[in-house]
Amino acid sequence: MAKQQPTEVVRKLLLDSLMRKVEADLYPSSTMLDQIEALLTEEEFADYAAILLAHIDDDFYPSIPMIQRVLRLAA
Repeated sequence: MAKQQPTEVVRKLLLDSLMRKVEADLYPSSTMLDQIEALLTEEEFADYAAILLAHIDDDFYPSIPMIQRVLRLAA
């Protein structure tokens, strides 16, 4: 297995931390979501989309901006 670069390790640690916070937060901030999207790699898009879709599924009146984020990810 190839050794990860220090910057990649930090990026992944920060991304994982932010994704855990978004998953736990009923109404995650758009700023935090923007930061996550800036850190995502192609391989991580599905995990992030799943978190957003869980928020949409759990809310009787889902956030339109949250739906729009998922649509942008799917484009």
